[in-house]
Amino acid sequence: MLSRRIAERLRGCETPFYLYDMELLRQTVEAALAAAGRYGYRVHYAMKANNDRRIMAYIAASGMGADCVSGNEVRRALETGFAPQAIVYAGVGKKDSEIAYALEQGIFAFNCESKGELVVIDSIARELGVVADVALRINPDVDPRTHSHITTGLPENKFGISPQELGEVVEMSGDLHNVDIMGLHFHIGSQITDLEVFATLCAKVNAAYAWFAGKGFRITDVNVGGGLGVDYDTPDARPIPDFGAYFAVFAGGLELPASVRVHFELGRSLVAQCGELISRVLYTKVNGNGQDVALIDASMTELLRPALYGSRHAIENLTGAGAARTYTIGGTVCESSDIFARGLALPELRRGDLLSIKSTGAYGAAMASRYNLHDLPRALFSDEL
Repeated sequence: MLSRRIAERLRGCETPFYLYDMELLRQTVEAALAAAGRYGYRVHYAMKANNDRRIMAYIAASGMGADCVSGNEVRRALETGFAPQAIVYAGVGKKDSEIAYALEQGIFAFNCESKGELVVIDSIARELGVVADVALRINPDVDPRTHSHITTGLPENKFGISPQELGEVVEMSGDLHNVDIMGLHFHIGSQITDLEVFATLCAKVNAAYAWFAGKGFRITDVNVGGGLGVDYDTPDARPIPDFGAYFAVFAGGLELPASVRVHFELGRSLVAQCGELISRVLYTKVNGNGQDVALIDASMTELLRPALYGSRHAIENLTGAGAARTYTIGGTVCESSDIFARGLALPELRRGDLLSIKSTGAYGAAMASRYNLHDLPRALFSDEL
């Protein structure tokens, strides 16, 4: 990865910081667009994965749309060059002011998650004298075979409209004069590596489309979400996900009229591998169990995923050499969960060594906080070094 090639140039940089490989980002975005283009699919960048302005501006310039889950994300998407007509606004709890703002900007569509939200969007659209285009987010009851914290399409999840309530939605739709139900939306989870899961989703999409068409709805757009995972264990081996295989599953499984536009929301798979969190070893010690511990100047405030999900990231000692030792890698925050790895073999660590925590371009900087009054991490870009 990039950090290994430029390790000497990074020695003088103040840590911790995110390092982004813009060439890898370019290759990844181009691969995704080429694979989607074979089928005429439309791709929206799920900006919750990384909202850095430079990264977003590059993706906007590529022609992708934006998938937003807050009013501020809609605003950031517009500020970084995404066309309003290419923005979809999802999110399970949209505030009235956020809905009004998105309507005023003329976005493409809302992904609506509940009966109550439909009523609110209709009311606000009526006040503004507009008609809101809406895709109904349906909870399809598909097990994504991923971490329980990042499932979104199971019955117990808070997301989407349950199949049991769809009849009520149809009944109330006749009273919603400022909402046009023109689409269906599905999203089953994140970091999905078993492509058979998406084949199961296709069957649910087909059934839902047929059901709504049978009720007289004119569905012009179907959004099947995202969720494609990346290789966190060996990122150097597979820096770009197999977008061809991913889109081929949908091409083979979806049974929709040719006139229906199919949309995807990709986030992690586009940006995860282009980012690394660079940190410096502060201290090493041996704990009461006789285990080597290395404390680094990054923490859960810069990268929350290991503490939140127990996620694993490949870690490399960029500047050390010598025989390997087995370490627990901990951060600076006063929480016992602030651990990046346990039982990790690395060349012996010394104070000042630089570490790279790989595959952190997604849900890294975007989830950073100022807990313990830490500074937010800055970003460095390959084309500026």
